Amino acid sequence: MVTVLTAGAVESLCDVETILPAVETALEEQAAGRVERPDRPHFPVGTGLEGDDPLGTGLTMPAAVHDEPYYVTKLASVHEGNESRGLPTIQAQIALTDARTGTPVAYMPGTRVTNVRTGCVGGLAARALASEPIRLAVIGAGVQARWQTRAIAATSTLDAVSIYSPSDSKYACADDLRADGIPADAAETAAAAVSDASVVVTTTTSSEPVFPADATDAELVVAIGAYEPSMQELEADLVERADRVFADVPEEAIETGDLRRTSLAEGDLRPLAAAFTGDRPSERADGLSVVKSVGSAVMDLTAASTVYERAVDEGIGVEVSFGSDGQ
Repeated sequence: MVTVLTAGAVESLCDVETILPAVETALEEQAAGRVERPDRPHFPVGTGLEGDDPLGTGLTMPAAVHDEPYYVTKLASVHEGNESRGLPTIQAQIALTDARTGTPVAYMPGTRVTNVRTGCVGGLAARALASEPIRLAVIGAGVQARWQTRAIAATSTLDAVSIYSPSDSKYACADDLRADGIPADAAETAAAAVSDASVVVTTTTSSEPVFPADATDAELVVAIGAYEPSMQELEADLVERADRVFADVPEEAIETGDLRRTSLAEGDLRPLAAAFTGDRPSERADGLSVVKSVGSAVMDLTAASTVYERAVDEGIGVEVSFGSDGQ
């Protein structure tokens, strides 16, 4: 029997407080080399349906953690045109499989899991690398702007949040966050948003830097939007002046536009887990820390496993028989 979880079930089971420890575990296991994480192919999709250009990007993301009972396969998509369709830009489906037998265990929509686990990266980074209370600036006003802010609010004390997007979406984002009890307001320019911020988070799919490097004296910048060479959120000058540059997946992060345009090599990047494992300093280091995140299916595995185990404990989900032909 396979457990199938609906979107509503996943929403009830998948929140920041539940997923933060799962993401922390994923980053620690990954940094220790205790995972299997094959290359994740991404490819254009939808070519020819509405013209000669592709409509989006498809991604396949598998992962396993040593000694864990399940492994994961996530099918994800990024369609920038979905905002006009009233659909999420990023969508996903997740399959959990028994690592001992290869038997299907659970299927669930992966969009909520992806959004929450990605937000938790910012929450963990802020908890480890930023002083409190935090004055947060978020560039971008989509789903990730909300989840990054919620996760930081869950791990740290927020003094103020400034949201910037070139569109009016910044006002709706600020309204949503205020409804969550978070002190958020919209900024009229990117420079204004970051000017007084101690932490800056970028959540866009931009192909060029989204705020001026000289506009901020933040102690922490978390860039989560750019995931390929053609995408860039941070000016090279800002990354170059950082005292420490962390990455959740150093070998992939170095290939993004945020880091390819700098003098850094993969060996210059610290695994993000190093920020919150081992002997933690009694005081945070001076200077600027930059965290570059590209995401990892290992996070999807630990997050989805947590959701599934909660579902089993609470008796949530529909049991479906896939049957067998006995061969």
